[in-house]
Amino acid sequence: ANLRQILLKTSSLSGRTKLLHQTGLSLYSTSHGFYEEEVKKKLQQFPGGSIDLQKEDSGIGILTLNNPSKMNAFSGVMMLQLLEKVIELENWTEGKGLIVRGAKNTFSSGSDLNAVKSLGTPEDGMAVCMFMQNTLTRFMRLPLISVALVQGWALGGGAEFTTACDFRLMTPESKIRFVHKEMGIIPSWGGTTRLVEIIGSRQALKVLSGALKLDSKYALHIGMVEEVLQSSDETKSLEEAQEWLKQFIQGPPEVIRALKKSVCSGRELYLEEALQNERDLLGTVWGGPANLEAIAKKGKFNK
Repeated sequence: ANLRQILLKTSSLSGRTKLLHQTGLSLYSTSHGFYEEEVKKKLQQFPGGSIDLQKEDSGIGILTLNNPSKMNAFSGVMMLQLLEKVIELENWTEGKGLIVRGAKNTFSSGSDLNAVKSLGTPEDGMAVCMFMQNTLTRFMRLPLISVALVQGWALGGGAEFTTACDFRLMTPESKIRFVHKEMGIIPSWGGTTRLVEIIGSRQALKVLSGALKLDSKYALHIGMVEEVLQSSDETKSLEEAQEWLKQFIQGPPEVIRALKKSVCSGRELYLEEALQNERDLLGTVWGGPANLEAIAKKGKFNK
């Protein structure tokens, strides 16, 4: 019996697990009252800015939130483009890492208020919420190790986007602020849920209910960010972020990607499902080129 048959025999994975590892599936469907095409038509009415993606030969992608005249606020069109870029990244098999940043030395000020004002009903709000939760959940599940490079301000939805990345780095002068309470709402692009995961429920409650301004020092103290970078210069801080990320993406894509997938399932699934998933992912790399090469070197790497 070959490996495939063994896996098929022993895989009694639940629907949740299958959902997690088939790319391209939505979190919400019509059964939740989510009509994706209608939401897309609405969002299309609010132009401005773009989401730019540059894929480097190093296996690092650079995703730029680009709407500088509005501090990189998300227009409706940018929300649509973000989903397009996530789909492109889902299909980038050589990819290993990803840096998210904003154009012109600031991260993002959240939603463009023009769109927010025009989408005034609770139904509209929930439709956009489902659209963005879906996009950012797919983003979080990408088999890439992702880092948000926070310069200037990350406000509202911008602060929420940083939580969809595996890691966050801040430049010395930058600030993160979940400003939602002051707008009379709550974070709903998945930001609340992910923030609790990152800093714990007690700190998350403080940060959200106090609409606290997290400067780099405080953010580091509560475990919101990994490191404060040396430089605030746009080019230099991007270089620093790339250097920082490189230590985690050395090696062949299939190994890095399998690692990220197994961490995702460890976070999202029940124990038995996560263990089965870990086993299935191992089957994709055990006896593979990187593994055989390392064995041939007879364990010189464990010094």
